[in-house]
Amino acid sequence: MVSMHRTAKIVLMVGVDLVALPFCLLVAMLLRGGDLAWAMHYGLSSYMIVALVTVAAFSLSDLYRAVIRFIDQRLLTTTGLALGMAVVCVYLVLLVVNDARFPRSALAIYWFVGFSYVVTSRITARNFLRNYIGQPRTSDTVAIYGAGEAGAQLALTMRTSNEYRPVCFFDDKHVLHERTIAGLRVFNTDRLVEMVNSLCIRSIVIAIPQVSPERLRNIMQRMAEAGVTTKILSRLLDLADEEKTPMETIRELKFEDLLGRAPVPPRVDLFARCVRTKTVLVTGAGGSIGSELCRQIVTLSPACLHLLDHSEFGLYTIKQELQSRFPTLPIVAHLGSVCSATLIERILQENSIDTIYHAAAYKHVPLVESNIVEGLRNNVLGAQVLAASAGKHKVETCVLISSDKAVRPTNIMGASKRIAELIFQAAAVTHGPDTTFCMVRFGNVLGSSGSVIPLFQRQIAHGGPITVTHPDVTRYFMLISEAAQLVIQAGAMAKGGDVFVLDMGEPVRIADLARTMIMMSGLSEKTGQYPEGDIEIKFIGLFPGEKLYEELLTDGMVFPSEHPRIMRMKESALHPGVLDTYITCLMMAGDTNDRGMIESMVKAMVSEYSPQPNEAPALPPVQNVPAVERASLVKKIVTYRI
Repeated sequence: MVSMHRTAKIVLMVGVDLVALPFCLLVAMLLRGGDLAWAMHYGLSSYMIVALVTVAAFSLSDLYRAVIRFIDQRLLTTTGLALGMAVVCVYLVLLVVNDARFPRSALAIYWFVGFSYVVTSRITARNFLRNYIGQPRTSDTVAIYGAGEAGAQLALTMRTSNEYRPVCFFDDKHVLHERTIAGLRVFNTDRLVEMVNSLCIRSIVIAIPQVSPERLRNIMQRMAEAGVTTKILSRLLDLADEEKTPMETIRELKFEDLLGRAPVPPRVDLFARCVRTKTVLVTGAGGSIGSELCRQIVTLSPACLHLLDHSEFGLYTIKQELQSRFPTLPIVAHLGSVCSATLIERILQENSIDTIYHAAAYKHVPLVESNIVEGLRNNVLGAQVLAASAGKHKVETCVLISSDKAVRPTNIMGASKRIAELIFQAAAVTHGPDTTFCMVRFGNVLGSSGSVIPLFQRQIAHGGPITVTHPDVTRYFMLISEAAQLVIQAGAMAKGGDVFVLDMGEPVRIADLARTMIMMSGLSEKTGQYPEGDIEIKFIGLFPGEKLYEELLTDGMVFPSEHPRIMRMKESALHPGVLDTYITCLMMAGDTNDRGMIESMVKAMVSEYSPQPNEAPALPPVQNVPAVERASLVKKIVTYRI
């Protein structure tokens, strides 16, 4: 039957019904009159006419187009209504022809008998096909946490699949203990460890809609103590989708589920304002933020997308990905550095760029701290070249991706991002309304190349230890998709020189993040009190320039924006002429490789910069810089410091 053509299956079902439905009417007549001879008095033609009308009604209800293995209550209900319509039609025909011989009450009995036949035959066929003709069961033994509506639906859906075999429910409500829901016994969570061992449960699926992150962390802790892995129901609506299997409706827990705040949704009217029908340039397109920006942009129907990155592999990878998804969209890849004024000039001059998203930057704090010359050159000079060229060619919108580390920075990376902000602020003053310059400041991005998440995942995969700099270090976190959406929306809301900051909720302790990731892996923390644990957390001390607590806001003025979860700030700025002189002196200081002189120049521009003493390695000064030139440089620095 499984290998039969679909048309042949429909013919088979209709044929069986044309044989069975007359017998259903015969049973109804016998129940009505109690005499077989009386029931047969009306002739075979009467029974066949009623059966044909019923089959026609079933066809209108889509009964014959349904896949028997996935038939559900909704279709059976529709079939019952169609059968009722067939009975009413026959009744009306009898009224029209004024046939007083046929018993009207037998039609009502026929509805009950016929519907019982349909339900019994279809459910029996469904169970037979699922249990005996389906694929061999290789399912995991699972329990469901949450015996509510979502849990009951999930249990019923799991029974149609080969991936999972549900054996019981767990629920915190004592009134449900030892009850039966959807054919499964409900146990209180106090018996979690006992029942996991007794029923050989391998994993538990959380089926609680809108569970809070705090409760989710508590549940995960209990699952880890019981020695089972934890999964979660993705969306309740997916259970109603017959095309989705339980494997698609159930997923692994992600860290964003435990983030502590709901993701910030984009404003539809803002999202595409600077992208749709525009020619867009993304610098650093091969990086984590840049590539996600590109993925968001291509969905908003730009006229053309230009990609710039100095990494050949990163540029090739993102271009291939985007081109495969949107083969008709013009996508142009430019290989080179954002610091190259010639390259930037050529791109903007030849392509009439409307919108720029500047994501190209070095952002790894320890690496930039030990390579401050290249870090400052890339982050500062790159922003200066791009801002100057964008203003010159009257680009409509230019958005800088900044960082929370730019607020009262203690490291060169953060200071370089604050200088980049100063450059964009100065550009907003210099170029006026022709080009709208703005900046977007946010915290750590989950899954980016510099995030601790991939590092912790690798360390867990190798058996530990997980390395954390300090027990009290905290960071703000956001999703990479949120970061990209925020950047795109900021350009639409900007008035010129704005700094946009996302409401990122409460900061997360990195040590707690490490413990959560251990639990998500189904492992336990190894401590002095619990030496049998799997993964140890090792505290290695703060990196040079690293802060315990990051900040998003300075003492500047904060205003609301068009988006309720995005704030607009007005930061202090430097006069464009003074800033240009400072940057010239900073680049000259970089040529000397003298760390003290470089930090003095950075301090002159970013007064809040406070490098941590004796933590970063000293840079050997370049010996072939003439003493006269060095003295002249120091004199310039002293002259322009304000």
